[in-house]
Amino acid sequence: MPKSLLEQLPEIVKRGREEAAKILESLENRHRVTLQTREVVLPARDSAAQDWITQQARTAQREVFAPGQRSLIDSPQPMLGEASATESQPWTNRLIYGDNLLAMAALLAGDENTPSLRGMVDLIYIDPPFDSKADYRTKVNLPGVELEQKPTVIEQFAYSDTWSDGTASYLAMITPRLILMRELLAETGSIYVHLDWHVGHYVKMILDEVFGKDCFVNEIIWKRQTAKGDITQGATHMGRIHDSIFFYSKSQNHIWNPVFTPYTDDYIESFYRHEDSAGKFQLSDITAPGGSGKGNPYYEFLGVTRYWRFSEKRMQELYAQGRIIQTKPGTVPRQKRYLQDMQGIPLQDIWADLQPVQAQAREALEYGTQKPLTLLERIIRASSNPNSLVADFNGGSGTTAAAAEKLGRRWITTDLGKPACMIMRKRLIDQDAKPFLYQAIGDYQVEAAKATLGRDFRIGDLSQIVLSLYGALPLPPEYNAQRNLGQIAGLALGAGRSSKTLVLADSPNKLTGTATLKKAIAQRDSLMGGWDRVVVLGWNFEPSIGEAITALNDSRLEVLVIPPDLMDRLKKKGGIDKLRGQVRFSSLQYLTIHPVTRQADCGQETLTVRLKNYVLLSPEAINLDDANRLKLQAVINKEPLALIEYWAVDPDYDGRVFRSVWQDYRGNTANDDDALRVVTQASVTVPAKPGPRKVCVRVVDVFGFEAEVVTTVSGA
Repeated sequence: MPKSLLEQLPEIVKRGREEAAKILESLENRHRVTLQTREVVLPARDSAAQDWITQQARTAQREVFAPGQRSLIDSPQPMLGEASATESQPWTNRLIYGDNLLAMAALLAGDENTPSLRGMVDLIYIDPPFDSKADYRTKVNLPGVELEQKPTVIEQFAYSDTWSDGTASYLAMITPRLILMRELLAETGSIYVHLDWHVGHYVKMILDEVFGKDCFVNEIIWKRQTAKGDITQGATHMGRIHDSIFFYSKSQNHIWNPVFTPYTDDYIESFYRHEDSAGKFQLSDITAPGGSGKGNPYYEFLGVTRYWRFSEKRMQELYAQGRIIQTKPGTVPRQKRYLQDMQGIPLQDIWADLQPVQAQAREALEYGTQKPLTLLERIIRASSNPNSLVADFNGGSGTTAAAAEKLGRRWITTDLGKPACMIMRKRLIDQDAKPFLYQAIGDYQVEAAKATLGRDFRIGDLSQIVLSLYGALPLPPEYNAQRNLGQIAGLALGAGRSSKTLVLADSPNKLTGTATLKKAIAQRDSLMGGWDRVVVLGWNFEPSIGEAITALNDSRLEVLVIPPDLMDRLKKKGGIDKLRGQVRFSSLQYLTIHPVTRQADCGQETLTVRLKNYVLLSPEAINLDDANRLKLQAVINKEPLALIEYWAVDPDYDGRVFRSVWQDYRGNTANDDDALRVVTQASVTVPAKPGPRKVCVRVVDVFGFEAEVVTTVSGA
């Protein structure tokens, strides 16, 4: 007979602790998980407005940093501050794409530019999936069509086994994550875990284990709906209209700022029935319960002897101010408490006053699980202070980051879904947020391989798997020291000779770019007497890879994308043999632009950038059914630029970190009134400088794929 969930819980917690312990032990390793900065976002959503790249902004940005330190402009990865955010180590907010387990490991580890954030986070709010078994599909609206895209397996990597064994698998997923969150929290920190009836009661048991029962503060009931329509459709249950938010602290000394809610009209009518020239008031008791046991004073006042709340001197002062009255001789005096002096009702643990995000609301982002800004504002006000560090490891629509930004807190937010990261980036730009980093997990595929093949695997092992699934046989060891080269015998070419193809499987812990392609071409031409063609298989690519392929103009070179979910699919299928013949290696996408123009005027110059074409060469990599794929192909053929979700310009690209100083995205009506298309031209005003400028243009399409083009513009 299978064990009940209660019987499985001790083993689930034990395994979760072991998994978290391995991650914590690895923090000092040379190959620890790191974060890669993909973009420094300097919000500038209106092309007519003076943007962040003006000389004044550049100067102000540099002055934030102490002499000799690297800034957002000078450093590829800005340094992070202590929790106190001293001037000598300024903080930069960050949006991280990737598995939150790996993101937390990187934040705990730190690197040469980023100190560890262990014990530095003041508040964590998470809104994880609720074990609802929902099929989360992404709707992609393009001109004239609506596509339904299933989540890619890589976007569900962190939860890939979440549903396989039901709730037990869900709890196994969340346990090590909660342990790492506790490691990140400051001693005065708190965590709020937002769940519903599916798993809330089980997760609370795990929270008791991880944080301790004594650190449980509240179970908050949020009434998220006024009524549930499905109870009229044959349901045999009451409407389920609330979520539970479990509030734990790391210690008894946690940050707490009392929050008050406004009095209702009914409350005021019931309790503030009196009124004089100073306003509405109620009469409250001023006797002291507990008597001498609590040290309350005992004396006679207006002919009545009692234990009182106030000292005799203070009582006389209030009486002189007209704040103490006796309705008739011999009765116990009472205090006038005026409505305008009251802060409201102290916050209780049932929140029925915060409305969910309605479809027509201004803040609505068409994100299924979006939470209202007022909910996060209340949590952040209560459990953090100005400049506190707030983290959300299930970022979703970005409400936590948006609320933290609005309230003057520093923030980190992460999500595994590219659509969620695009929504968050656009939302923060639209909010005119301070500059922030868009980062990704470094060595993501390496970590995925460790999860599948074990912590002791070697890159060569992974390369051998990739080559085998592509259909290539490994080269002899004497020519293949790194075990990343394979060969394919092709069609007969005549005269007793058949074509020979060299295959190179690039490493997952580096970006495939020009250097790799040139090396592959050299090996094709010289290794073992030469080959007819070479195929490069890559995991991660330099954004300018399309431009590099075009510049090489080599018809005997092919570059393909290794499926990003390969490790997870391998794990699910149970081995290479079961996956063979089912893996598609896709082509790349690339961007082209018109020549950039440059016009100088009074110490400034204007760069005009125009998009020319966007080629999505790998639609087969997108998780669509046949009908949706045909719809997509029609848009590709008719209007390829309509696939662009977001694009940005860096007018002074240093070749290392992209700094977006101008952006446009679908739905931004500051640049045009078309919600389904971006504008195709940018005018960026920058301080004039002599000599050429290196301009970089980066796009992200509606599916989350990135492409980039770099061009050098001669002097104005």
